[in-house]
Amino acid sequence: MEYYNYIKSLHLIFVITWFAGLFYIPRLFVYQIEAFHKPSPEKEILGKQLKLMSKRLWFIITWPSSILATLFAVWLMILMPSWFQQSWMHVKLLFVFLLFIYHFKTHQYYKQLQNDEVLVTSSYMRIWNEGATFILFAVVFLVILKSSINWIFGIIGLVVLGVLIMLGFKLYKNIRAKNPEA
Repeated sequence: MEYYNYIKSLHLIFVITWFAGLFYIPRLFVYQIEAFHKPSPEKEILGKQLKLMSKRLWFIITWPSSILATLFAVWLMILMPSWFQQSWMHVKLLFVFLLFIYHFKTHQYYKQLQNDEVLVTSSYMRIWNEGATFILFAVVFLVILKSSINWIFGIIGLVVLGVLIMLGFKLYKNIRAKNPEA
């Protein structure tokens, strides 16, 4: 068990880099979608550069981090099987499952945009970008508090977070409407 903290540290490092990729890739998608609607040659120049940036982020950082975070998590679960008997872990695993769904759906968006298939708006992608934020909040509070907490407070907290994010989104949209360079 002397190596437990090393495994836990590596798990946390790769969770952080995984989330970094999940936070940044939708932003690149926003820029890619907006570049798609620009006139030539700007469309082609920006599109090519953003595709390359997305590809490197997705396959050099995000995917490897997700795999390594998962491997170290499994290793931790093998070392600490008693966690399976704790209710907070059940809830955490539900959010981790949602994280994988989010990751795979983001991969679909990645493939579409790499093929110049723009099927969503940049506004939609800005909202999509917040999905990982909700999951991160839920998982961090569950892990730190080690409680499935009172569901009412948890749900209220996520709703308040959602409202604040949407208000921020609308405020930024209004600012951009007045000043496209903002």
